[in-house]
Amino acid sequence: MHILAGLGNPGTKYQDNRHNVGFMAADAIFRRHSFSPWRRKFRAEIAEGMLGGEKILLIKPQTYMNLSGEAVGEAMRFYKLTPADITVLYDELDLAPGRIRIKRGGGAGGHNGIRSLDAHCGKDYRRVRIGIGHPGDKARVQAHVLGDFAKADGVWLTPMLDAIAEHADLLISGDDSTFMNRVALATGTATGAGREDRAAKPAGGKPAAKSQSHIHQARNTSPKPEVPKSGPMADMLKKLLGKE
Repeated sequence: MHILAGLGNPGTKYQDNRHNVGFMAADAIFRRHSFSPWRRKFRAEIAEGMLGGEKILLIKPQTYMNLSGEAVGEAMRFYKLTPADITVLYDELDLAPGRIRIKRGGGAGGHNGIRSLDAHCGKDYRRVRIGIGHPGDKARVQAHVLGDFAKADGVWLTPMLDAIAEHADLLISGDDSTFMNRVALATGTATGAGREDRAAKPAGGKPAAKSQSHIHQARNTSPKPEVPKSGPMADMLKKLLGKE
């Protein structure tokens, strides 16, 4: 079994907050795949299903963000799992909107929900960091995080949530690079350099053919051998080339 946890705050007051993008991702996965109806357990909303051939416990802690680890930790201990069996989806200020990065372990980065998980579950779980952008001023961080997504954010938010749900099986199988690439392609957040790298390195990892091969270039740039104008060699070349 694998625990897939989305973090957020319960209630309609917070449902559209940037801080609730983890809940939004969990809901998108729930809608996309065949999970059991939501029910209450472990001070959380939980649903069970299958992803990538593995049984999944989808969980949304209802303890409020700062105590998220209490709910996830309770579920982990009940099923006798380890932190390695947990993947958490949550908001990340230090990533541009729509960008996703995945890592295992590490620090909380000032995120109280992650700090709570570290305390109750240990640190060796996988973290799916979903970028919500930084307001640019530390004094505005709280209002930004607890503020609702703007209507204009739907341009990247909806495709991102759809892509997370569609490719959730890649998360469970541990194919993090492919998962991040699929989401980036869906949201248009792949960098120009990334696209150029993919064009230059097709499947198989070999560079794409250039207009001239290195052999051709060597032929064009290497000095041509001097042809003798008289003597036995000159006579033989004239016969071979049909020159009189």
